[in-house]
Amino acid sequence: MKTPSSDESAGLRWARDRAIPWREIVLRASRASGPGGQHVNKTSSKVEIRWKLAASTAVADAERAVLRVALVNRLDAHGSVVVVASDTRSQLRNRELAEGRLADLIRRALTPRARRVPTKPSRSQKARRLDAKRKRGDQKTARATRDFD
Repeated sequence: MKTPSSDESAGLRWARDRAIPWREIVLRASRASGPGGQHVNKTSSKVEIRWKLAASTAVADAERAVLRVALVNRLDAHGSVVVVASDTRSQLRNRELAEGRLADLIRRALTPRARRVPTKPSRSQKARRLDAKRKRGDQKTARATRDFD
């Protein structure tokens, strides 16, 4: 697998000032499934990224706890976050996609959710709603009691 260039030496960047060191990331290439004919049978274009969350120095303990809960469906039996990309025929492009997906997963999991502010309908909104219900009920009642003789 191609090693990261010198400008990428900090690691996989998931925030402006935060990155996962490359030594914590395990990349594996394998043959992708699906259509593609001989190309798919001969090349290892599928890329799998594993990041050992429990042993990572890239996140604080509080962040690790949040990530463990948020990414529970992505964790394997060893506690590693697994991301797979086999979208394109290019191993390099699939690697870039997988790295981007991992960074996006971390970013989204650590973004605090906005608290919902409960609201109440206004008095006039309640009145309008009840008036509309009453009119609809009257209309149905009038339709049911009509005499056709």
